[in-house]
Amino acid sequence: IPGQFPRILGHEPVGEIVAVAPDVTTRKLGDRVGSAWIQSTCGRCEWCQRGRRMFCPYLKGTGGDAQGGHAEYMPMNADATYLIPDKVSYEQAAPIFCAGYTVYSGLRWADPQPHERVAVLGIGGLGHLAVQYAKAAGFETIAISHSPDKDKMIRELGADEIVRDGKSLSAAGGADIILSTSNSTKSMMDSMQGLRPDGRFVVMGADAEPLSISLIELLFKRIKIIGSQQNGPEYLYEALDYVARGKVKSIIETYQLADASKAYERVAEGKTRFRAVLTM
Repeated sequence: IPGQFPRILGHEPVGEIVAVAPDVTTRKLGDRVGSAWIQSTCGRCEWCQRGRRMFCPYLKGTGGDAQGGHAEYMPMNADATYLIPDKVSYEQAAPIFCAGYTVYSGLRWADPQPHERVAVLGIGGLGHLAVQYAKAAGFETIAISHSPDKDKMIRELGADEIVRDGKSLSAAGGADIILSTSNSTKSMMDSMQGLRPDGRFVVMGADAEPLSISLIELLFKRIKIIGSQQNGPEYLYEALDYVARGKVKSIIETYQLADASKAYERVAEGKTRFRAVLTM
């Protein structure tokens, strides 16, 4: 991700407010808050005026253009902060400000209807939360996982069924929505075999390879390919509320700030289950 260097990383920051500017009235000392990807936007472009700040060409992202949370102190824009429910610990809250927010808003943006089936591709840092959100929202939930060693854990997260690929998803009755948290284009294309007519494929993972789809299926099954990011602050509120109600829980590993390099290495090697959280 481009941006200025040197810079402080950390795009899922949470903490206690220890100082506020004189003109800040919406937040106070001692508030427990977090910040999502958007730190600031221009406020003047078409997208800002439409309330779709995520498309602002002058957006400054946390840990990118704006300094991030891997530090003892971090400046945040007051209107980029969100109050953390009292029942949610900092360690549980942090992953929701990007991973949880992303997958839950992707589910909401797909506009799931009663009696529809939701499948989650890739059971990792985002996927393990996506399974829980889909189940908590009341949908029959299917996990698409290539790792049999995760099956027991996936069942405990609430998945009704586990399949290995798109062919087996289709054989199991298919899905109306696939939440793709995988970073593998190959896996994405394979899983689309399991989309039901009028199905929606929600892309929330990234890969350098382009996505190729069958135009025949696109035409005759009338499927939709939906790109999704953090689609609105109301979804972050709901995502945090599910955690406060005990219906969603982040599986995390915690590290002291001084051990940030060790945590980074475990994430890069794919050994973390499933979010690495730095604490003071």
